[in-house]
Amino acid sequence: MSITAEEKARLMKEYATKEGDTGSPEVQVAILTSRITTLTEHFKTHKKDNHSRRGLLKLVAQRRKLLDYLKDREEPRYQALIKSLGIRR
Repeated sequence: MSITAEEKARLMKEYATKEGDTGSPEVQVAILTSRITTLTEHFKTHKKDNHSRRGLLKLVAQRRKLLDYLKDREEPRYQALIKSLGIRR
């Protein structure tokens, strides 16, 4: 249910704001979104896996906090990120 190291490295390279960036909100949100997508697919076949569902809710809350932080600090970066990830309408 976790993402692979290659997938994580690809996301870091794609969303990094500078070389070697692993901690910017963009990178963190991209990684969380990938994990959320993976878990969502897992729940399509394992409907009663409530322990993992709790973890999913924690990931969603963490992503929401990071997005709120980014929206408060720099609105253009927030807009670009949600557009590229496709997580808002």
